[in-house]
Amino acid sequence: MPSEFLRLLVRRFALLLGVYLLLRVGFYTLNQHVFREAAAGQVALAFWHGFRFDVSALLLLNVPWLLLSLVPSRGRGWQRLVRGVYLLLNGFGLVLNLIDWEYFRFIGRRTSNELSTIGADVQRQAGQLLLSYWWLLLPFGALLAALWYFYPLPTPTNKAQAVGHKQQANNEALLTTKGKLLANRYKPIATVAGQLVVVAALTVLGIRGGLQLKPLRTGAAFVQQPAVLGHLALNSTFTFLKSLGYEAPERKNYFSSTQQLRAALAARPLPTRTAAPLPGRNVVVLILESFGSEYNGVENPGRRGFTPFFDSLATHGGLLLPDHYANGRRSIEALPAVLAGLPSLMDGSFITSDFQTDELHGLGGILARHGYQTSLFHGAQNGTMGFNTFGGMAGMQQYFGLDEYPGAASSPDFDGHWGIFDEPYLQYFSQQLGRQRTPFFSTLFTLSSHEPFGLPARYQGKMPTGTLDIQPTIAYADLALRQFFTTARRQPWYDNTLFILLADHTSQSDAADYQNVLGEYKTPLLLFAPGQQLPAVARPRITQQTDVPATVLDLLGLPAENQLLPFGYSVFDAGTSGRALFLSGGSYWLVHTDFVTELTADNQVRLYPYRTHQLPASPLARPNPAKLRQYGNELKACVQFYLNGLAENRLYFTRSQRQP
Repeated sequence: MPSEFLRLLVRRFALLLGVYLLLRVGFYTLNQHVFREAAAGQVALAFWHGFRFDVSALLLLNVPWLLLSLVPSRGRGWQRLVRGVYLLLNGFGLVLNLIDWEYFRFIGRRTSNELSTIGADVQRQAGQLLLSYWWLLLPFGALLAALWYFYPLPTPTNKAQAVGHKQQANNEALLTTKGKLLANRYKPIATVAGQLVVVAALTVLGIRGGLQLKPLRTGAAFVQQPAVLGHLALNSTFTFLKSLGYEAPERKNYFSSTQQLRAALAARPLPTRTAAPLPGRNVVVLILESFGSEYNGVENPGRRGFTPFFDSLATHGGLLLPDHYANGRRSIEALPAVLAGLPSLMDGSFITSDFQTDELHGLGGILARHGYQTSLFHGAQNGTMGFNTFGGMAGMQQYFGLDEYPGAASSPDFDGHWGIFDEPYLQYFSQQLGRQRTPFFSTLFTLSSHEPFGLPARYQGKMPTGTLDIQPTIAYADLALRQFFTTARRQPWYDNTLFILLADHTSQSDAADYQNVLGEYKTPLLLFAPGQQLPAVARPRITQQTDVPATVLDLLGLPAENQLLPFGYSVFDAGTSGRALFLSGGSYWLVHTDFVTELTADNQVRLYPYRTHQLPASPLARPNPAKLRQYGNELKACVQFYLNGLAENRLYFTRSQRQP
């Protein structure tokens, strides 16, 4: 029969499982729109699958408490210590999961190692986040109180002693021989030892998630269909703990030979031209925080937009690419894509990964070798998300952050949270561009449309509002853009500059047609060259953030040599209709003008019909076999080349090997 302490251990662990069930219910309730395509039975199955991840996460989190719990002491001080460790460890787990009740809406996945990789950013924003999401303290307090109140305690010492004395008297009456008494003396020791072995074995088994060959991983949650339910089956404790120490992504071996891999990869050289369309032009890339397509009017006819200036630029002189997609859902994933052509096809960010020392040729470095002065601007505190570090890796010779802005955090333009408000910072940016040696290549990353969505005092209550907190700040970012271009037009460098405007990722959504896998990545891409007509683009055409380096080099007429990654194309390459790549819900996705291809966590390939920013809930039941094979191989090749290339530091190959 299990000892009293083993029974207590089971009851205490069962209490944790009950709390995690409540956390999952809360997560589902607040993010129900994400799972609306799933039937009730599928949702229930996701809850059942979640039990496996809960057991694994809770055992891993509670290893110190488990060890303390095995000490058979009823002492009040010892039991207080054990309960204190229990509450401390699991209070942290509560925080992780409650954060994702809201944070999931912004990044589209459970929290991983953000708290360890951008912990300083989180610390700076802690006060504002508490003010914005104070209500999360209520379920935190209630659940922590429940863990304290319902925590089972051992039988009081005096009662236990009375029971023990009675049991001893019975034993003495029954055992009449010396041999039996001796055997009975060592029996409890053997019993306890056996139970310790059982607990240890079950703990290891639970952390591994079962008897399968490999330990339980995050991707296993997404085997169920629809795959988006993987986010529901997971818990944030599991995803966070699994990301600590950075576990390198699993290598892929879909193709046995390099020749087969590169043939399927569909890499393309830059287009061959007799003359460069925009030789010697300055290049300015404006990465607009959370500036998703859902918020503008030009891409949503008949629907209210919040970006009148962007819309006017797109329809009067600018070239808008209407089927453009981000390569990730986080700001930290945008810079590698835009500046180096590197998509985000692993759970963690390249900037914070162990691959930071890999060979990487950024657009800044390539242009610098052709005489360009290069710079990166971001009005947040220097070091935020590692942008300054990555800027250097991408060949940006200068970095301008909050520290370089006049007055820095003491400036009246400081928003009190992230950095300098967009309007004054874009004016500062325009002034700084006038001091750059031409030709220059400069990238700016805005920040005001980032949560907590603050506005300068003089604009509060004056920006257009909708149903989302972000919409007034999108309108403010658009106003800041208008003021920037008004100032820039008076500068001598303006007429000889190519402007590229795009978003880092999407954010909050209130439009049902955007609330799907494609819609979560749908962002605008706008190219604008004052007084210059850009080359024609064959329509329809899929574009992505990783197309920026090839597009810039194509327009400038500069050679790439072997310094372009094979994932993106020039948007003016008439030999292809383009593509987009991203990782979502544990699946890899490849977007073409006719079909969207999904490569699931268990290596199943599925096809969906393509429609701008809209993806059906179910794949095609009878897909075109040729397209399934072609696009499936292309997606597998991109994934294998990316993951293995990072692991082996072999992301580049020679120009001859790049030919289609």
